[in-house]
Amino acid sequence: MPALGEVMRKLNPWYHEGRLSRSLPRYEPPAPPPISTAAASVLIVVYALVYFLPFYASPTTRPSPTLSRDAPSVIRARIRSVSISCLLCCAATLAVLTRGGAHVSPADVLHLMGLWPPALADTARAVLLTALLFAGPLFAYFVVDAGWREWLRLEPVLALWGDWMTWRNIVAGPVTEEVLFRAASVPLMLVARTPVRQTIFLSPVLFGLAHVHHFYEFRLTQPQVSVAAAVLRSVFQLGFTTLFGAYATFLFVRTGSLPAVCAVHAFCNCMGLPRLWGRVQPQVPDDDPAPLRRRDEQRPSTGAVWLWTAAYYVLLVAGATAWWKNIWALTESPNALVSDLAFTAT
Repeated sequence: MPALGEVMRKLNPWYHEGRLSRSLPRYEPPAPPPISTAAASVLIVVYALVYFLPFYASPTTRPSPTLSRDAPSVIRARIRSVSISCLLCCAATLAVLTRGGAHVSPADVLHLMGLWPPALADTARAVLLTALLFAGPLFAYFVVDAGWREWLRLEPVLALWGDWMTWRNIVAGPVTEEVLFRAASVPLMLVARTPVRQTIFLSPVLFGLAHVHHFYEFRLTQPQVSVAAAVLRSVFQLGFTTLFGAYATFLFVRTGSLPAVCAVHAFCNCMGLPRLWGRVQPQVPDDDPAPLRRRDEQRPSTGAVWLWTAAYYVLLVAGATAWWKNIWALTESPNALVSDLAFTAT
């Protein structure tokens, strides 16, 4: 049997023994990820439990028929609790990224968690993109309800600093939830090499489940509401929070910016759900001191109401269309955590 070198010389006159093996790089299989997708998912579930279970461990944060979750003392105690939970969960993620086999550098850790660079321009574009979805509600607030007058008096800013519910809904809630479910959770899915589309739609489900405990609190403080109505309310909240979580995760991996998703979350909490049906007319608060007769005199004409309604729904549809057309352009960033090709990979 001829030697291997002789056979190779006959097949390839340019062959020199040993040169081929030295010239071609050896295939090195990629190292396994430091954490699996299943393990990352379990850890995110643990994060969610660490976030809200302490609420029920202390009488200062545990709601009761006589103590609402909206009480200032409860809000303050819960903010302290979730702040500690966020620190613990971020420390756990940091350990996985730096000591769990991933060997991510400190600079890359800050980037993966959306902490650096701050990407203020990306934050502004993300808020602008989201505002397109609320073009109709913004018109209703600033034009129909004359909300611009409130901003001239800085009433929203004063309410932010003077009302604990507003502070929770606009600052503490969005920041702590985004720190936990984006900054601490998404890097786990990325180092687990979870497909991006799966990351976008899996972690928000866990984010939505973290709000299910509101069903218990609602039933506790609103016992007169039927169980069926409370269940429907919780299912709707689960669907809405999951949908928003997917959007926030998309923005996070596209911009690599924690401030961007915090700002978008706060903006959405300010706006609430947009009106999808009905006429648009000025909202008169229940505590308006004006007499009923004066309110009737100031009631807008039918023509004005129809004009406002038409403008609202035109802006709502146009804004949603503009959002869809610009979702990739306005989220493009050099700080993205994944490449554009990752969104097409299976």
